Amino acid sequence: MFSAFFLTFPIILFSQSGKVSDNLSLSSKILNMERKYSVYLPPDYETSNRSYPVLYLLHGSGDDQSGWVQFGEVGYIADKAIREGASTAMIIVMPDADAGKRGYFNSIGGDFRYEDFFFQEFIPFIEKTYRIRAEKRYRAIAGLSMGGGGTTIYALHHPEMFSSACPLSASVRRYTENRDRQAKELADLKLSPEQIDSYFKNHDAVYLVENLPADQKSPVRWYIDCGDDDFLYEGNAMLHIAMRKKEIAHEYRVRDGAHNWTYWRESLPEVLKFISVSFHQ
Repeated sequence: MFSAFFLTFPIILFSQSGKVSDNLSLSSKILNMERKYSVYLPPDYETSNRSYPVLYLLHGSGDDQSGWVQFGEVGYIADKAIREGASTAMIIVMPDADAGKRGYFNSIGGDFRYEDFFFQEFIPFIEKTYRIRAEKRYRAIAGLSMGGGGTTIYALHHPEMFSSACPLSASVRRYTENRDRQAKELADLKLSPEQIDSYFKNHDAVYLVENLPADQKSPVRWYIDCGDDDFLYEGNAMLHIAMRKKEIAHEYRVRDGAHNWTYWRESLPEVLKFISVSFHQ
């Protein structure tokens, strides 16, 4: 009996761990290239026949689809949260937004349409490839820095898609600031001032919140988190204030910390807990 226990003990431990793959890919017609992604499958995925809720987890500038795996320890954190009952079992998908052009949005010139790829090709591919409950209620989005900015804009552009959105240390810039930063690129495009203004307003989270119609104030549960020493604190605070003025329900966290993986690894368990509430409602 003693030896039998130790023979089965490693199997028991192994069964409590999810599976992470960080070098998968799909072909995109919209972007005309292969795009990589990582995926976390919960511990019982291989042994069950049920479908799971899904979290789309976006990386920051300078990383790729492996960032949350290598530096964010997503596998360990998700396993622990599920094992302790703080999180429901879910699939976590991490796309690469650092090939060709960097970022989660369509380019102003229309030559790189990442947002179109994400919603028209990537999500449908993922939800056909894995056993996913493909409904708004069971779909969430989160991300850090550049990915936090992507999370915010995606949830504002497509509130019908996500039950919750969790931007961490998000890149939240006003449309005039973004326009000025890209002045050289804009000079080469034959666009009218109105076209340029419209594009950057459509990617300004604060502007979008301030102009959100009254009937669209509550379709997404929001969790905003940014460290008190983060250089992006101002944009996150402005987003919080805009949501308060608009009476949009949201959670806003300012903890001790800066713009680094130590902070985001501490954020992820709370994100998993927060979105699990949406999945259970």
